[in-house]
Formats: sequence, C-alpha cells, structure tokens
Amino acid sequence: MPSLSNSDELIFFVNGRKVIEKNADPEVNLLFYLRKILHLTGTKYGCGSGGCGACTVMVSRYDPKTKKIHHYPVTACLVPICSLYGAAVTTVEGVGSIKTRIHPVQERLAKCHGTQCGFCSPGMMMSIYTLLRNHPEPTPEQITEALGGNLCRCTGYRPIVESGKTFCAASTVCQMKGSGKCCMDKEEKSFTSGQEKMCTKLYNEDEFQPFDPTQEPIFPPELIRMAEDPNKRRLTFRGKRTTWITPVNLNDLLELKTRFPEAPIIMGNTAVGPSIKFRDEFHPVFISPLGLQELYFVNSTDDGVTIGAGYSLAQLNDALHFIVSEQPKEKTKTYHALLKHLRTLAGAQIRNMATLGGHVVSRPNYSDLNPILAAGNATINLISKEGKRQIPLDGRFLEKSPEANLKSEETVLSVYIPHSTQWHFVSGLRIAQRQENAFAIVNAGMSVKFEDGTDTIKELQMFYGSVGPTVVSASKTCQQLIGRQWNDQMLSDACRLVLDEIYIPPDAEGGMVEYRRTLIISLLFKFYLKVRRGLNKMDSHKFPDIPEKFVSALEDFPIETPQGIQMFQCVDPYQPLQDPVGHPVMHQSAIKHTTGEAVFVDDMPPISQELFLAVVTSTRAHAKIILIDTSAALALPGVVDVITAEDVPGENNYQGEIFYAQNEVICVGQIVCTVAADTYAHAKEAAKKVKIVYEDLEPRIITIEQALEHNSFLSAEKKIEQGDVEQAFKNVDQIIEGKVHVEGQEHFYMETQTILAIPQEEDKEMVLHVGTQFQTHVQEYVAAALNIPRNRVACHAKRAGGAFGGKVSKPALLGAVSAVAANKTGRPIRFILERGDDMLITAGRHPLLGKYKIGFMNNGVIKAADIEYYINGGCTPDESELVMEFMVLRSENAYYIPNFRCRGRPCKTNLPSNTAFRGFGFPQAIVVGEAYITAVASQCNLTPEQVKEINMYKRTSRTAHKQTFNPEPLRRCWEECLEKSSFSARKLAAEEFNKKNRWKKRGLAVVPMKFTVGMPTTFYNQAAALVHIYLDGSVLVSHGGCELGQGLHTKMIQVASRELNIPESYIHLSETNTTTVPNATFTAGSMGADIHGKAVQNACQILKARLQPVIGKNPKGKWEEWISEAYEESISLSTTGYFKGYQTNMDWKKGEGDAFPYFVYGASCSEVEVDCLTGAHKLLRTDIFMDAAFSINPAVDIGQIEGAFVQGMGFYTTEELKYSPEGVLYSRGPDDYKIPTVTEIPEEFNVTLVRSGNPIAIYSSKGLGEAGMFLGSSVLFAIYDAVAAARRERGLTKTFTLSSPATPELIRMTCVDQFTDMIPRDDPSTFTPWSIHVS
Repeated sequence: MPSLSNSDELIFFVNGRKVIEKNADPEVNLLFYLRKILHLTGTKYGCGSGGCGACTVMVSRYDPKTKKIHHYPVTACLVPICSLYGAAVTTVEGVGSIKTRIHPVQERLAKCHGTQCGFCSPGMMMSIYTLLRNHPEPTPEQITEALGGNLCRCTGYRPIVESGKTFCAASTVCQMKGSGKCCMDKEEKSFTSGQEKMCTKLYNEDEFQPFDPTQEPIFPPELIRMAEDPNKRRLTFRGKRTTWITPVNLNDLLELKTRFPEAPIIMGNTAVGPSIKFRDEFHPVFISPLGLQELYFVNSTDDGVTIGAGYSLAQLNDALHFIVSEQPKEKTKTYHALLKHLRTLAGAQIRNMATLGGHVVSRPNYSDLNPILAAGNATINLISKEGKRQIPLDGRFLEKSPEANLKSEETVLSVYIPHSTQWHFVSGLRIAQRQENAFAIVNAGMSVKFEDGTDTIKELQMFYGSVGPTVVSASKTCQQLIGRQWNDQMLSDACRLVLDEIYIPPDAEGGMVEYRRTLIISLLFKFYLKVRRGLNKMDSHKFPDIPEKFVSALEDFPIETPQGIQMFQCVDPYQPLQDPVGHPVMHQSAIKHTTGEAVFVDDMPPISQELFLAVVTSTRAHAKIILIDTSAALALPGVVDVITAEDVPGENNYQGEIFYAQNEVICVGQIVCTVAADTYAHAKEAAKKVKIVYEDLEPRIITIEQALEHNSFLSAEKKIEQGDVEQAFKNVDQIIEGKVHVEGQEHFYMETQTILAIPQEEDKEMVLHVGTQFQTHVQEYVAAALNIPRNRVACHAKRAGGAFGGKVSKPALLGAVSAVAANKTGRPIRFILERGDDMLITAGRHPLLGKYKIGFMNNGVIKAADIEYYINGGCTPDESELVMEFMVLRSENAYYIPNFRCRGRPCKTNLPSNTAFRGFGFPQAIVVGEAYITAVASQCNLTPEQVKEINMYKRTSRTAHKQTFNPEPLRRCWEECLEKSSFSARKLAAEEFNKKNRWKKRGLAVVPMKFTVGMPTTFYNQAAALVHIYLDGSVLVSHGGCELGQGLHTKMIQVASRELNIPESYIHLSETNTTTVPNATFTAGSMGADIHGKAVQNACQILKARLQPVIGKNPKGKWEEWISEAYEESISLSTTGYFKGYQTNMDWKKGEGDAFPYFVYGASCSEVEVDCLTGAHKLLRTDIFMDAAFSINPAVDIGQIEGAFVQGMGFYTTEELKYSPEGVLYSRGPDDYKIPTVTEIPEEFNVTLVRSGNPIAIYSSKGLGEAGMFLGSSVLFAIYDAVAAARRERGLTKTFTLSSPATPELIRMTCVDQFTDMIPRDDPSTFTPWSIHVS
C-alpha cells in the first residue's frame, strides 16, 4: 500500500442533507451507502452492473466555469462514493414522500397505472424526474430516451411512458396516428359498441396536481462555495485495501500518473467498476480527475472539433448536436454517424457517467464509437509530465499494438475529430439483440474518400467491433481496393477480401459465428449503398442511383414513442357511487411504489446480530464431491460459519429437491454450501475461498436430444387422444411432419430471490420474511429441513418485486437453505441472491422440443394430428410433471381436429431444474400448433388466417380431453380482432410494401387463443380469508394470496368494499402470512383473484349477515354506529371466509376430465418490419382483444395483459439463454440477457376487453394474469410472415420452420441471400461450439 497521508473527509449532500464521511472507502458504491449506511432503501438493487436502472438516482454538480448546475441520472450501483465529493445526490425519498407531500412525477406514475410490483418504480420515477429538472416541458421523444436505461418486467412500459407524456407541452397522450384526435378528449371518452358502452379512460388527469418546476429543492449553497474555492487541494480517501486520489489540477494529475503509473483513471466507473465486480480485478490506487476543468471543453476550428476527455457521452451528444446545427452537412458526416450510435448506446444513466476519454482508451471490442472515430480519422491528444503528443485513433491503436499504445504515465487530454469533406463519406453501422441498451453483435465504422469529382477510391477504411478480442481494422482489404471504382464488382471483391482478412474461428467466444461473418459483409453492403446514394445526390448524371427497391435498406428503424388505446366496458351508471367494482382503481400500493416507501424484504431494517449468506455453487454438471475444504474461508475476517449438507437437522432431500449437495452434484449452479458472515462482502469473499474437489461422472446430459438418447425422464408419459389418428392418416390428401424448438426463458423479476430468516429464542420457532407466491410451501420445506412441526414456522410475505412463476417453488428451497444456516448459527440470516446467482440457481421456463405429424385435405381442413412434446426439466422434479400435464391438456388451442393425439414427457438433464413460469407450458406448446397451421397453409396455398378460420371451434363442443365449452367468446375476439385491426387492408398494404422493398419486409399475423385458468385438482383451487372489523369501523382483510404486482390486494379491497358496502378507505390489507391464513395454495394459474375473492366475499357476507339485526333496528345509522351496537350486543366482528374451490378433475388413465373451471379466450394481431440484411425487426402495431367477461378492475387487467404480452414478445424474440456444451449458463445478467426495453414495445398498442359471462367466478370475472403471454407469439408469426416474403422473393418456396426465439441471428440466417451464400462454413464435427441450444 503506498504511504499516503491520512484520509480526507468526504463531503457531499443527499436529499438536501450534508453527509460527512470520515472513513470513505473507495470500494463502497453509492447504492450500498444509501441502503446500508443512510438506510434510504427506496433505491433498489436489481443487477449491480448498471444494466437495469432500478438504482437510478440524480446527481447534481455546480460548474464554476459556466456558473450552471448540471443534473444527470446515474446508476448508483456503479458510482463509488469517493467520486461524489462536492456533489448533491437526490434519491426517490428526496423527491417526495407520503409523509410530507408527493411530487407530481410520483403521483402521475402511480395514477397512470405505471407501477405493478413497484420494484422498478423508484428508478423509473428518478429517470423522468431528472429529465424534468433539465427539460420542464419535455418532448415525447425525450421521455422515451430518458427511460431507455430502465427495465420493467411487469407493465410493458406503455403506462410509464404515458405518465411521462402528461408533462409534455402539447397534449401528447395517444394522439392516434392520422386522426389527430385524442382518445382522452372528454367528449370521446366512451362510445357504444353493439349493446355495450365502452370507455377509454383509465385515469383522470383532472386529479393531477399541477407541476411547478420553480418549486424544486435548491442546490446546496455550500457546494457552490466549495466549487468556487480558490484554495482547492488534492483529496485522498483511504479504504481498508485501496486509496482514492482526486487531483487538484492537471499538473497534479500528471504528477500522480507518474507516481502511480498502473493506477486506473476513474471518471464514470462504467468500465473499471464492472471489471472489479465481475472479473475480480483489484487496484490499490484509483486516480479520479472528475471535475478537472482542463478536461472539460469543446474547441471548434475550421478543420474540426476537439472535445475534452472528461466530457460524458451525454455531453458529447449535446456538443455534436450543436456542431451539426452550425455546420454545413458535408462537414458533419462523422458527427452524424456518432450521434446515431450515441442514441442507442447503453441507457441514459450510463451515457451520463461514461466519458469520451474513458471510452476511447478502454477500447472495448464492442465499442460503438471507436470504429466511427477511427473511420473519421480522429486523433487522441495525450499529456504526461514529459509533455504533449498526439496519436492517431487508428487500427493499430484499436488493435492494441504495443507501439501504438499510451505510455503508463500518459493520460488522455482530448480527442480531435476532423470535419468530413465533400468527397468523403463516413458511416456507423450496428446490430444488437435489441435496439437500445445492448452491446452490438457486430458494429462497424466505415469511411471512403474519392478523388474529387469521381467515384475512384482514394482512401478506404473499415473497422469492425465484436468480431474478435479487439476492434479489428480491415486494412489489407482497404489497401487492395484503392484506385477501384465504387461499383458492384468492387463490392463483390471487397466482400470476398474482407471475409478472408477477418476470420472468426468456429468456436469463438460469443458464438453466432456464421451470423457474425454474414454481418461483416451485410454491413459493408449497407455502406456501399449509402455511398452510392450519396454520390448520386452530388451528381445524378455522373453517378447512377441505387435501385428504388434498395432504398429502405439505408435507414435503421426509427425509435418512436409508443401510443395506443385501452378499451373496456364502462361501469353501469346505476351502480352505487361508492362501489368500486368495475372501476379502474389504482393499485393500493402505487403511491408507495413511486415514493420508494413500499417495503420489500431487503428494505427491512437490519436485525441485531444478523448475518449475510453467500452461496458456493457447483461448477460441474455431474460429478462426485471428493472434498469440501472450508479452512481458508473460515480464516477470513467476519466469517462466522460455513454450512453444508451435514448441518441439516431434518431432511436434506425432500420430495426430490436437494437443499445442500451431498456426495455428488447434478448441475452447474447447485448449492454445495453457504457462508455466513457479518457483511455480504465478507461472505462473498469467503465463498470464493471454499475449495471443492470433484470427479466427473457420466453421463452428462444437457440437451433434450441427449436425454432422449439416454432415456432420461422425470416422470411417465402424459397423453390425450380423440378419434382414430392412425386410420385418419390413411384418408387425407397430404401429410406433413416437422420439429419445433422453443428455447427457455429467465423470469428476470426485478427483485431477486430474497429471504430473511430469524430464529426465535423459544420452541425452535423460525420466522421468515420472503418474496414468494407460495408461503405454505416455504413453511413446509423449512419444517422438513429443520425437523420441526409446521406450526413453529411463520412465513410472512408482504409483497414480491415480480415473480411470474419463479417464486412458486424456488423460495421454498432457498428458504430451507437459509433456515438451516439460521438454525446452525443461532442468528438471523439475510439471504439476497445476486442477479447472476439468481439466474444460475433458479432456472426458468422449460425449453421444448415439439414434433408433429399432420394429415389434412387440400382445402385446408386438418383431419389428424399426432403431437409429441419433450421438455427440458433439469435435474430434479420441481414442477415439470405438472407443466407437461398442462401442455398436453391445452395442446389443441383454439382448433378442432377430429383425430387428435398429444403425448408428452419431461426430460431429466444435468441443468438447474426449470420451474413454473407465466402461462405454465402453454406459451411453448402452442407455438407448435401455430407452426403446423402455418405449414398447412403454405402447402395449400392459403394464408395462415384462412386455415385458422377453417379449423377453429365454431359451436359448443368438447375438447380433446372431453370437457364441454362454448367458443362464442373466442369467435368474437377473433372476428373483432380481424375487423378492428383492419387486418385485410393492412395485409394488402404489407404485400405492396414487400413488392417495392427488397431488403426490408413487413409481415402480419393473427393468433387466436383458448387458455385455461386454475388447476385440474379441486383441492388446489381452495382458498381462505380472515376479516376483522374493529370498533372504529375499520376493517382488516387477510387472505392466502400473495401480492406480486398483479393487483390482487387491490381487487380484494374492491370486493370487501362492495360486500360490506363501505368505502375502500375503511379497508386495510397488510400482508400475507401463514399464521393468519394457514395451508394457502399458491398464487398462480391466473386464479388469485378468483379464489381469494370468493373467500373474502364469503367472510364479508357472514359478517354482513351477523350485522343484519343491528342494521334492521337502525336502518339510517352509520357503519360506525352499527359496529358499536353489534359489539355491545356481543356479536362477533371477526370471521374466516372459505372457498372450497372450483370442482375440477382429470383422469389420466382415461385421458379425459373437466380439467379446468373455465376458459379465457383472446386474439392478437401484430405487424412487424424486418431488416433482411441484419435480422433486426421493428414491431409496428399490436391489437389485442381479450375476453375479460366482467373486469373487476380494468386498469389492473389491462396492465396484466400488456405486461404479459411484452413478456411473451420478449420470450419469442430477444430473450436468449446461452449454455456451454458443459451445461454452464452464460446469460447471468442484463448485459447478456435482453428482456424488452421501452423501444421494443409496439409503436401502436391497442387493448380491448371483450365482455362475456362467467357466472362461476366472482362477479362473473375471469383470471387474466397469464393469458396475454402467448399472444406475444403474434410477433413471432408476423416475423415468420415477413421472412417468408423475403424467401419467396429469393425463389425459396419450401416450408421452413422458424424456431423460438426469433433472434436477429435466426431472422438474418433464414433470409437466405447472396451474402449468406458467400460466407465460409465449418464442419460441425471439427470443433466444439461456444454455446448450444438445450431444447
């Protein structure tokens, strides 16, 4: 450790209060400091890598040079506290609070229904708030841009954007394209559809408090004085292991760089931070010249612009916009290229943290800017004690050639970017898994200079990112093309040459090898076209234009602000005013969500003597454990104990689920042991020191194909059959067979799995606070592990930050793991999984291999279907057998096929066990059905929609498992969807578009849905509630359902309000726990409100009946009087309510039964545009029609439908889990697993709730939590339609199978063309690929 003077005091402000930290540790980040030191828990941990935006806060700094205050958003997880000297931090708590007053941003986000689980809400709110501090009247585009770095897994983003748009200057809430009218206008808020009056207003803007930008808190004057202090000095902060030095001026920086040449220079910490956290880098000294005036400037000359290295990428963006507005177009080609990439690079937070100097010098191989800077001939201005020098930002620098490198004592002062010239073209190109906030799969910067007045190449430069360990320059190719004319022959030679020069080995890290090879030349082709177009614009006589059909290839998809209409049935005008049922009531915790005051498990204050738990997981898929050596771990400071299988007092293998691995491991990610320590940092450090010796075992089964080879299954086959399938195949015109692969999906709930286990002093009691969907299950597993009766285990579940099925069975296993640790140490255990561990350990949706054989007539009538399903269940039973039952039962979807057989089996593999996930098998299974419908259509020369229409259920019928149902609501949804979405006209328009455009294609698809809720076993559908009326008239409701963001508690309050005939404000619902309502079933299967609603209704009706004599005596009395009188008459004011459950049954021996209480129907139409050269797609419009029967709360139901649709769309498109051939999951965070962002949702997004009856359910409602998930497949099949158009144009008419997800890679490689034909291909037997599919 270098000998330095003692530590300085770190001074900054948080929410207007001064913070003086005497022992500032450079290793502590702002998120930890806010949550654990200042106990401001509104700011959330979502990923720890800056990729999700859950920890967004606002940082404000005063610039003494401009005398201005600069507000910008940051992700607190990446901000070292030592970088905050002199800054003011504003967190969600500082913006507004229920205790004082809430801010308009908080209020509108809540009232526009922009929160569901509420875990992402503080970050969303801070992003919009920071934007308003800089732009009090933002444009819709600014709102969308501000939210680009924030992920939400619940809402589907539309209501969040809409809440932001209420601050825009003009009324921008859903101005429907073309009409110019707003559906929110008062006189148009409802209109009649058939017999029913439909409403489109989910909230009332008149309730919003006005926004007054002058009322924001002032910047602390003390910080202005500190910034303007002429006697500033160097600051040093010394931690336990590291030292942070902030130089006072440029000379001081150079002095420090000479003294500590290896020390990294930290500005935004967006490169060094993740390396320390995820790659275990260590630096004893950090030098941070943040705020050093000499690094912040823009200097414009006639030849170009010099930009200071300290400028953040957001400031660079502003500077370039200004230059572009001032300079003639021909001079700004490089700046335009940079601006295009700056718009989608990371999210707003990272763009405000990362600096130009840091980005240039860290030279990431995926950099979006460096290839353009190199192509634009930028130079880097360096400085050291020795003086200044310039180095070209060229291929040698980017490829990290030793002679082109910085010397260790040098630092970047600025970057010079020359203006482009008339005959000079510069372009930036990129393609990523999603449009924004995603590393490029391949990107490029290209430039060409021509001899004046000609198309003869004078200089040519091509730089590619993400094709090797560094950015790569195709310098040999460029050299060989000098002097050539810019024509098709040159292009063809250039493609051949560049593929020779840039070689991506077949086993390259990152995979997608053939796709990346194709992109190298596809992007070159785009550049070629852009330059041809540019030359033609300069002289149309001399240089011919590109074909009209090619023009659309030039532009990337624009980022539009989403808009749409939500339609639902208006409340009956005769309904009593205080009855809230049917109204779009705001989520009961919404305001708490947006103020950060909703308490999640890890927000609970520290408990005396609590310990933190870190996991040690298996690194082998199937191996014998030879040794676990914990000695090095136990020797570390703060470590209290290491817990292994030996420490489990009860059962360690319970119902096939293993808590701690014993003797052998059966997947990568299995928990072998845990470390309990006084801080999480200590526990994690010690976990790395546990040494495990393995001996690999055979077989290692990773994929479904391998499981089939080894006959490895988790349970017996499930089958349903109707008619005579074999006979029917003999009497059809055609038979087709096919296979469909559907990969898995990660839940990516924003709140990772979180458990607080508190051992009690007496009677071996254990209290757990847990985010779960099934508290009874946690109780059961903990009791089994500790060998105690269940009455000693109390599970509390206040709320979960998203769940989607991922918190049904997994919290039970993790609860047992933490309870064993609490039992052994005798101390409370806080067990919070990091995002990477969560993704690794808990797995997700089952990957599926579907096989079909279909017999049909030439007119499109399907006579016979034989379907086989195999799912990858992982290493233990979990929910796999049940998932397979559901897949088989729902396999026919909306189609009647007289001779139908479906069989399925879950495979046992050496992967972490897959589990429940929204839709429970249906979203995978029905892709197979829609795929064979599409294949039949192709064989019969019909459209898929015609084949769907021909084979759809049309009258009251029996399903393949002999359950009677009436498909009338299905027909209504289908017909309305086709009509109201103008499907036929838009289909024709898309065909017209496709004729005129070779490289972009549009596709449309409509999918119908017959979905089920509930369980095929009656006792799973039971529910209970407990309702107390207190003497002041207030009511406390408890029930067995868990609040996951789906608005269950909100609906229960609506039910109690109607049944007791009292205002909602009288009713409180605190939490779900096993002590008030025992033996509750899981909150899943879309039946939470159905069954608990019935139980709450039952309790309220019992109480109402007891009160009837009192009310009879005093009919005009007040509620409070009746309660008083009832108490005085010794009438019990507390009761349990019970619902026995829907009567369902399924006999698997016969393959028949009334398996489900009722069906939910729907239809969805989506239109996409696909870029055939890159595989990117844009979702233009989606219309959803959902049979809601009667909606108890249209705001909640529409929110569920939109959220499920977007989650489904992600499942079918951008969300891709990558595994190594050895069974290691690579995708462990937002950097490498891409859920949809605000830019992925439909540009126009319309949802209509269709009315029907459902007398069996409470108030004739239907459970809609999952149904929207499968409707996301309309996007998959619209992509299929667009790709089919591309293939037809290229003469490829054969039916093809598009697997799921339809990633850019799959889309591009299925759009076969001259470029995919040109690339080198490798023999699969000669190498081991980097990643494999496991379906």
